[in-house]
Amino acid sequence: METLPFNPLDKWNLGISIASAIFEQQIYPLNNLPSFNGAGIYAIYYKGGFPHYKNVTNKNKDTFLQPIYAGKAVPEGIRKGGLGLDVPVGEYLYKRLNEHRKSIEAATNLYIEDFYCRFLPVDDIWIPLGESLLIEKTKPLWNIVVDGFGNHDPGSGRYNQQISAWDTIHPGRQWALKLQKGKHEEEIIKQIIVFLNKNE
Repeated sequence: METLPFNPLDKWNLGISIASAIFEQQIYPLNNLPSFNGAGIYAIYYKGGFPHYKNVTNKNKDTFLQPIYAGKAVPEGIRKGGLGLDVPVGEYLYKRLNEHRKSIEAATNLYIEDFYCRFLPVDDIWIPLGESLLIEKTKPLWNIVVDGFGNHDPGSGRYNQQISAWDTIHPGRQWALKLQKGKHEEEIIKQIIVFLNKNE
């Protein structure tokens, strides 16, 4: 049987090493996050009582095993299409996590005290790869089924898009009320149940 030699610099292996390193990082309550500098990847965990997230809560009861959302925060240069090289160190991760905190606090059926996070500052060029492998490895519910958690207010004149699944089942962000109707809540909940049971 022919086997290929292990290549530590293979793109897949590099991504796995980044995604795995985040699980060695400290857990913080999302509502009590100390300020820090750096761009990179993060994972958000849920331990609350929202009934349709019971499977997620159970996996995080004694330790944090299942992120409900994973994402990245990149320097401005990367978002505009550059490599982000030599970008001054800023609070990119910290600001992104606080944006999510505000969204959760606005929701009428979620409590910020039930959310925790861990994060990993990463060299700019490896951030997208690390995020992709982290999502692939952990399959967070809010990345795959309840997409839209990270959405921003599209601004005046751009409210013709559909409301996200996240804002449908977790109402409260006032700007989202201006968007067009999307999937029915019952349909989204059914998709959540199927997804979580499949990945139990």
